[in-house]
Amino acid sequence: MIAVAIVEDIKEIREGLRILINLSDGFNCEHVYSTAEEALELLPQNKPDVVLMDINLPGVSGIECVKQLKPVCPDTQFIMSTVYEDDENIYESLKAGATGYLLKKTVPARILEAIAEVYDGGSPMSAQIARRVITSFQKGDGIEESEVLTSREKEILKNLSEGLRYKEIAAKLKISIETVRTHARRIYEKLHVQSRTEALNKVYGKNR
Repeated sequence: MIAVAIVEDIKEIREGLRILINLSDGFNCEHVYSTAEEALELLPQNKPDVVLMDINLPGVSGIECVKQLKPVCPDTQFIMSTVYEDDENIYESLKAGATGYLLKKTVPARILEAIAEVYDGGSPMSAQIARRVITSFQKGDGIEESEVLTSREKEILKNLSEGLRYKEIAAKLKISIETVRTHARRIYEKLHVQSRTEALNKVYGKNR
């Protein structure tokens, strides 16, 4: 059962997502928050697996909320839920620690798929947003991964940058999922980061 929390100020959207999640097998949503301030106070106690986070919240923004929550909830995965598709919001969300980015017009089935995907180690985002992220990474002035990573670790990182889940990487490279996890941990240690997003930003991302 994947424990999901929602941070969304619009009641209709918040309750609609809660109903969708609770009526779907394998998902559970007990906690919803209407403001970032409420989430910052209560969410660390609940430690959900996945959080659907609105960007445009009153007061503290969703991006700032993720930035503050990620260090105290390192195992929680954050998916930004927003009407925005501009580069600035995408980049700031990923830098803050989000691992997924979905538009609010996303169909319900894809929202559930994205929650499962991020829980399983993926980075769900629309094809349009993924293209923007990759383009920005390619234009960036990241660190030289050849300085610190082995050839196998570079291979793992490249697959992570393409949004593949651990089990997909394992199948592609014909190694076990645990081996992929071990390589990922070593990559994070060498790059002094705590997540896939931070690693990709450090290697491929542009300095802002």
